Amino acid sequence: MGFNKDFLWGGATAANQFEGAYNEDGRGLANVDIIPIGELRRPMMRGQINKTDFIEGYHYPAKEGIDFYHRYKEDIALIAEMGFKAFRLSIAWSRIFPKGDEEAPNEKGLQFYEDVFKECQKYGMEPIVTITHFDIPIHLVEAYGGWRNRKILGFYENHARALFTRYKGLVKYWITFNEINMLFDNPFMSAGIILTEEELEDDHKRRETLYQAAHHQLVASAIAVKTAREVDKEIKVGAMIAATTTYPDTPNPDDVWAAHLLERTGFFLVDVQVRGEYPGYAKKEFERNNFNLHITEEDLKLLKENTVDYLSFSYYLTLVKSADESRTDAKQGNVLTSHPNKYLEKTDWGWNIDPKGFRITLNRLYDRYNIPLFVVENGLGAYDTLDENGMVQDDYRIDFLAKHIEQMKLAVEVDGVDLLGYTTWGCIDLVSAGSGEMAKRYGFIYVDRDNDGNGTLERKKKKSFNWYKKVIESNGEDVSNT
Repeated sequence: MGFNKDFLWGGATAANQFEGAYNEDGRGLANVDIIPIGELRRPMMRGQINKTDFIEGYHYPAKEGIDFYHRYKEDIALIAEMGFKAFRLSIAWSRIFPKGDEEAPNEKGLQFYEDVFKECQKYGMEPIVTITHFDIPIHLVEAYGGWRNRKILGFYENHARALFTRYKGLVKYWITFNEINMLFDNPFMSAGIILTEEELEDDHKRRETLYQAAHHQLVASAIAVKTAREVDKEIKVGAMIAATTTYPDTPNPDDVWAAHLLERTGFFLVDVQVRGEYPGYAKKEFERNNFNLHITEEDLKLLKENTVDYLSFSYYLTLVKSADESRTDAKQGNVLTSHPNKYLEKTDWGWNIDPKGFRITLNRLYDRYNIPLFVVENGLGAYDTLDENGMVQDDYRIDFLAKHIEQMKLAVEVDGVDLLGYTTWGCIDLVSAGSGEMAKRYGFIYVDRDNDGNGTLERKKKKSFNWYKKVIESNGEDVSNT
């Protein structure tokens, strides 16, 4: 017995990486719009540059993305041709509330997503919708300091209620925050936080600020769950984490402990969203460092009574951790750094390729939380080139995904993991969140666009297009490359 007959196969995207039309139909400016490609990208994502507008001479790929805003019917028809059962996308907050603090939403923004969801419905696709995918109106950054400010809770609640109400009957599965644990590494991208000079110089102060912002997002997530249940009891609201497994470099207990600590930093926010309270290790961290956090009894009550219905996550790689802090061989993979793993191959961007680690991660999450899981991001970022026939022969992507799907099937069939669905990341080529590149391609559909914003935006099916269609048709039974 493999996957359930109603298993949700599909693909995933994010508004700021593929929608474009950043200043059309009343949409306001967002934090992700002003993060350029190039040397400023990482410092801006990390909140190290105090800038809230475009800088002359830089290219901003989110402005146009791949123009899904004007091409959504064409794109949805293409992914429907693959047989998608689900399509994960996100809401651009500033398209609904251009400044973020208005009382009434922007009707043109609401109508756009209604049209998109109805188009999905036409093809029998379930929208999986992220309320906030690295996205906050720039006005909330400038006027309130982003998620460091408790006032954002009310604006988020207003936003969530508008979405749940307008799209009742159109959207069943919601996600409150994309990769909520990325806030600590990329505070501007994840939470609209520009660090002050004091926070940049004082690590204690910086961590205190980020823990407070994280608490605000946790409370906002609980408020969204509460609001959803008030509006429509059929709605399912999930958390979302950037998940991985961290291996100790050796069996040395010091390495095992170092790996455990690193892995746990990714769990603690989801511990709260799933279990309804801060874990003991987090409370001790706050106490030991004397962090001055504003956490009310009402907050704790909200967290306890409004836990999520399912846990969604991204999985791309595994990490290796050594306790030896003098080592200099750790390299960045995704956001976190990893020591070498001689047993694994790497992607074009140096990320460890670990299909069995996928099964391990699925088991660890399910053992820890025992609620339904949903894989909402998995995929291979690679350099794709068109051959003389205008086709991308992406056998490397097929091989990557096939091996991961095989391990996912074992997690379900052999290990008993309760899994709702699987949506590959960037099912249609889009802008990379980490690097801002178009050259880092994940899709089954090629988009004619380069890193400088040149190209016709023409869509072309890759070899993997028909392969994934076959995988879905067989409900994951046939992953062969034939």
